[in-house]
Amino acid sequence: MAATPVYCPSTSDTSNGEIQEPMKKRGLKSRHAQLIALGGTIGTALFVGSGVNLAKGGPAFMLIAYILMSEFYFASLKVITIIGLLILSFVIFKWGGPGNPRLGFHYWKDPSAVNPYILEGLAGYAVSFWSTLISALLPFSFAPEMLVFCCGEMKSPRRNLPRAAKSFIVRILVFYVGSVIAIGVICPSNEKELTNGTSGAGSSPFVLGIKRAGIKGLDSVIDAAILTSAWSAGNAFIFQSSRSLYSMALKGQAPKIFTKCTLRCVLASSAFSLLAYLNVSSKAGEVFSWFVNLVNTAVFISWICCAISAFAAQELPSEDLPYTSRFQPWSSYACIGIFSVLYLINGFEVFLPSSWSVSSFFSAYIGIPIFLILYFGHRLTAGRSDAWCYSLHDIDLTTGLEDLKAEE
Repeated sequence: MAATPVYCPSTSDTSNGEIQEPMKKRGLKSRHAQLIALGGTIGTALFVGSGVNLAKGGPAFMLIAYILMSEFYFASLKVITIIGLLILSFVIFKWGGPGNPRLGFHYWKDPSAVNPYILEGLAGYAVSFWSTLISALLPFSFAPEMLVFCCGEMKSPRRNLPRAAKSFIVRILVFYVGSVIAIGVICPSNEKELTNGTSGAGSSPFVLGIKRAGIKGLDSVIDAAILTSAWSAGNAFIFQSSRSLYSMALKGQAPKIFTKCTLRCVLASSAFSLLAYLNVSSKAGEVFSWFVNLVNTAVFISWICCAISAFAAQELPSEDLPYTSRFQPWSSYACIGIFSVLYLINGFEVFLPSSWSVSSFFSAYIGIPIFLILYFGHRLTAGRSDAWCYSLHDIDLTTGLEDLKAEE
């Protein structure tokens, strides 16, 4: 589970007799937090990865799945790109491409709105829906955490964070739901190039749909947009992971060398990007599936832990909270139940006839042993004096609160 962002003053502090290194300062505004989160969410999972979901489940299941699961300049660029593609898709839908008739919902009828997957009949449709639903989780995996991690460096976080969160939800639903509707309109789900591992933007349903509409010359433009979107999403995730590592180091939960706020944490987080070279020996689609499974397992465990932590209130006065949920504690119960089920079925495809894959099985369920190793490893080494599980009433939710109030 992600570490809580820690705020440290940007100037040296000698109040306790020790000189602290200059660290972070509050310079982010609400719009920065929104675009960092939006930039981390809109990436290759939407531009390219959505093609796999279209091929698996068809346009209707893909739309339902994304609704259910529903760095400043790069994020702005990809938002502009999405808006442009949505407008172009509407033009193709309403009037057609050069020399082609009006498209409408033709591809929802031929081949179909929903597809069976692996199995035939109703079982195939059920497999198709669940597989698409699980894959649709990826783009939304760490979107809420993106906003939370910005609060450590955000001006007036008690005011700006709730504001950013509320508008972010609306924006991500508009962009993602709008995009999957557009994809289902302009590209058929039986297009072979959706899943053949074509390099670059060749397997993007946007590119394939534009080609089918008879529009030439946009391939390279969209390829460049996908590159910048991946760059932007990478920046957002490096920001998140480096700040998490930094916060853990300050709390003694990671090596002390990472208490240097920027360079060391960024370099350590960036090192994992080398895993992208797995594409050299395997098809891009297969490697992408591995990463989807690995990320999903981390997300499921993280959100289950978050929901358990939110079970009981500490009787804090609600007027002191900048945001309250009207659905608690029932939303926490639902979260634990839903994510537990999703985790158990995350790799269900490998248990279907003729679908067994050792690599897919391990990537889908490796999260459980990793979580247990980290938990018990910390418990048996650095955390011997800690309780096995802290009481909710013992969790510190007030340290630093008065300082935040004083800033506002």
